[in-house]
Amino acid sequence: MSVFDLIRARRSVKRFTDEPVTREDIQQLLESVVHAPNHRMTEPWRFYVLGPEARAAYGRALGLRKAKRVEDPAAAEEVVRKVEERNRALPAMIAVAIVRNENPEIHLEDFAAAWMGVQNLSLLAHEMGLGTHIKTGAIMDDPNGRAAVGVPEEERIVAVLEVGRPAELPDPKPRRPASEWTTWVP
Repeated sequence: MSVFDLIRARRSVKRFTDEPVTREDIQQLLESVVHAPNHRMTEPWRFYVLGPEARAAYGRALGLRKAKRVEDPAAAEEVVRKVEERNRALPAMIAVAIVRNENPEIHLEDFAAAWMGVQNLSLLAHEMGLGTHIKTGAIMDDPNGRAAVGVPEEERIVAVLEVGRPAELPDPKPRRPASEWTTWVP
């Protein structure tokens, strides 16, 4: 499959089979990240591969955030339980973090490099028959989420990826052509 076809075929996978993802598969996926373009070669990325207990703890932190929107205490606790168990059951979960840099320009470059690496990982996973679901949001800075992952203060989580064999591949979402977003500057 060509790279362009691979890019177009990649999907965010939300349901996985129970088949485990091997340590070797995860190591290969992480190796793809470190080959992303990285201005100044700061190599800012740090990887956290979460086992079942860490996935559950992260899920609990996420569930607590979601439960704040639920008024009924019993229903809120059920939200927490469901998110915790869903995360525990995932075949694999990887947190990608970067080392914080005091220089705002370098920090932004490092953030971009990590995201290019996340794209590399997602494309390689698809080629390997694996699926990914990239997660972001306020949970990245939540103290409970950070503690579940084990991220030190001098690092920032940029994404958490759920990884596994797809139980189903979603249909592609409609995309407008690049020509609608392009300005040719003479």
